[in-house]
Amino acid sequence: MRKTRVMFAALLLVLGVTALALTATGTAAKQAVYKAAWIYVGPHNDGGWSQAHDAGRLYVQKSLGSKVQTTFKENVPEGPQVCQVIESLIRDGNKIIFATSFGFQTCMASEAKKHPDVYFEQATGTIQLKNMAEYFGAGEDANYLAGIAAGAATKKNTIGLVVAFPIPEVIRHTSAFTLGALTANPKAKVKIVWTNSWFDPAKEKKAAESLVSAGADVLAQNVDSPATGQYAQSKKLPWVGYDSDARKFAPTSWLTAPVYNWGPYYLSRVKAAIAGTWRTSFYYGNLKDGFVKLAPFGPGVSAKTKALIASKLKALKDGTFYEFAGPLYDQSGKLRVPKGKRLSVKDLYAVNWLVKGVIGSPKG
Repeated sequence: MRKTRVMFAALLLVLGVTALALTATGTAAKQAVYKAAWIYVGPHNDGGWSQAHDAGRLYVQKSLGSKVQTTFKENVPEGPQVCQVIESLIRDGNKIIFATSFGFQTCMASEAKKHPDVYFEQATGTIQLKNMAEYFGAGEDANYLAGIAAGAATKKNTIGLVVAFPIPEVIRHTSAFTLGALTANPKAKVKIVWTNSWFDPAKEKKAAESLVSAGADVLAQNVDSPATGQYAQSKKLPWVGYDSDARKFAPTSWLTAPVYNWGPYYLSRVKAAIAGTWRTSFYYGNLKDGFVKLAPFGPGVSAKTKALIASKLKALKDGTFYEFAGPLYDQSGKLRVPKGKRLSVKDLYAVNWLVKGVIGSPKG
């Protein structure tokens, strides 16, 4: 009898342990979260490009809550170090990685080949693999509209533009901005200074100073920090920003800025990854789907200029206008886009010339 009771007690103990194990396993499954990571070339709060991406990351975190755990690495130099960063993110359990600078692409591609079970998303690049997608948008259209604001603001017909690297992305944005300035002011010229850096406030300020010394009375940028705007504010000059709404850095100088709404894209891709429906793709957002847009106008933008921008915005959305439609001439006066032809996205990704009206070399 005693033996029976002992065996029964042992059985209950085993069953209890098993039940506890099952409960623990179930709890762990319920608590499992999907890990997603972002890599930034500058600080996550740079007031520009990286901050806009980080706003997109936060949008994902807020939308998915406990289902996802997001993280980021900031101030990552473009080059071999990116590979080490990616490896550390994968070791930490991240299953989808968003790289947000053109120079991250080489490592993204090599790491994607090494880790077929991880999803890779490269912003502004050109390489697609089975587990690596590309994404960006028609920033040139928003730059064109911002250029209108700058062209209307200049009294000396000279706009200074601080630019990062001489790559197709920056070159097409510079040309689009210039075409916008010429729409508002056919006499306008856009002088450029290359910093050869995405984020370097000291270089950006120095570039802005040199442009003002060269006669610019409006400043604009295709770099990441608000240093250009802060200098413009100190000189009481109009300023067009880039990437983010940075009005707070130069409240009276602020005109507007071309900006990106990364959040919805990031959310759709993370949700697809979680659901197992993620597929490689090339996404190029636009004004119509809200991926690119203009930031709110500053006090120096007149009603007349706003009306002109609104009319061009409508035409860009409905396809009745496109800034890169011929005839278009380069700086030397050579016809680059004949009448009746439009540059395609593929053309824009390879463009290496600047339109007539830009002063400065496309080679950096």
